[in-house]
Parts: sequence; structure tokens; C-alpha cells
Amino acid sequence: MLNSDSPVPLYHQLADIILARIRSNEYPPETKIPSEHRLAEQFGIGRPTARQATDLLVRRRFLTRKRGSGTFVLAKPEEVDLFSLGGTLSAFHRKGISVNTRILEKIRLESVRQDPENPFSEAKAYFFSRLSSVEEIPVLKEHIYLHPMLFSGIDQLDISGRSLSQIVEELYYMRPRGGDQNFRIGCLTGKHAEDLRVLPETPVLVVKRFLHFKQAENAVYSELYCRTDRFVFSQTIGGIQDD
Repeated sequence: MLNSDSPVPLYHQLADIILARIRSNEYPPETKIPSEHRLAEQFGIGRPTARQATDLLVRRRFLTRKRGSGTFVLAKPEEVDLFSLGGTLSAFHRKGISVNTRILEKIRLESVRQDPENPFSEAKAYFFSRLSSVEEIPVLKEHIYLHPMLFSGIDQLDISGRSLSQIVEELYYMRPRGGDQNFRIGCLTGKHAEDLRVLPETPVLVVKRFLHFKQAENAVYSELYCRTDRFVFSQTIGGIQDD
């Protein structure tokens, strides 16, 4: 039920409940959800609040309205996932090869060391690192930095095995509008080399990625270290319209 004492607005709470039912397939794609009048009765709120909740999910492209028929669950089209491996390793996914992602350093708020490329240099940011493997072979290591204000409280969440993009969209109601990347070839030493199981002379692809949101530019910055001795990486990154 809804918690009127929570700092989270009631319509956000209701949107979260509806979204959870969509995710659990209680409301399958292309099925009609309860009317705003029924939602208002069920949750003891006014119809304007119910309307705000469904409006939010329509904007987020989880619901669609059909004139004279009601509000329906929208079957989401496939799209490039700018956060998780859904984009980077899509070729593996299409072949049915599973990707296992393990958190190496749990998410925490930290002071970032001086680094002219890092937009959070000498400032605070949330940080975590993760390692992804295909068929038990490590292929990608990521260091990810998140805007401390936009992602407040994310260190309290369990992100193991979850897509970061899904967390950001469903809990923070944000989607990236675009991004920038730069690429170089490098060699790794120490813990980086050990995690990816490469020799110091083995070349790897190093990617620096910057994601932009309506609320802030460079709100997410990541450093990707990609093994290319056995796999070919491809990545599409671009703007996503956000009403």
C-alpha cells in the first residue's frame, strides 16, 4: 500500500507498484491495467494522483493510452542499453551465450583522485567496479562513477546482477539523452591484468564513456577495459528522447 508519511510522492509510489506488476507479468504486455478510478479506489487516493502515476509510466514508455479503450501495458521495443552489457555484448546474447557480471568493489561515495579525464576529479562521486565474463572467461572490467546528487542513496541498493540502466530508470526516473566515448589501446598491469587474466604485454581496448542526462552533463562516467584477444566488441551509443 501507499505510505503517506514517506518523502516519496504518492504518485511515484503508485507508479512503482504498477511497474512492479508489469515486471512480474501480473500486467503482461498489451493488457489493460485498472482504470484511474479503480486505482484511486484501491489505494485510497484521488484520481488526479492516479492520473499522475499513469502519466509518468506513459512518459517512461511502460504504458500507452488508447482513446476510448483505456491504458495498456506497452511492449517495450529492443534498444541499446547504455549501462549494462545489453549493448556491448549483444552479439553474444543473440547467440545465447550467457554473460556473468560480478561486483568487484561495492558502490560507495568517495573522493575521486585527480584525473583530468574524470569529470568528478577532486570531487565526490559514487563509485563501484564490476567484472563481466563470457563462458567463464573475463572479457570486460568497468569502473563506474555516478553523480553524487542525482544518484543519492544508490549505495543503499543491492545492484548485484541488476542492470544499472534499469535501476536508474525505475528508481530515479531518468534516462540518458546521449553520450561521448573515446577509445585507445593500452596494456594492463597489477590488479587490472589479474582480473582480466592478461599478460602485461597483451593489448586491451580502453574506453572512456560519458553519459549525459537532462539533469546534468557527464552524470555517469565509466572506464572500460575490454579483452579483445578472443572477442570483438561493438557499441552503439546515442541520444534517447526523454519527454
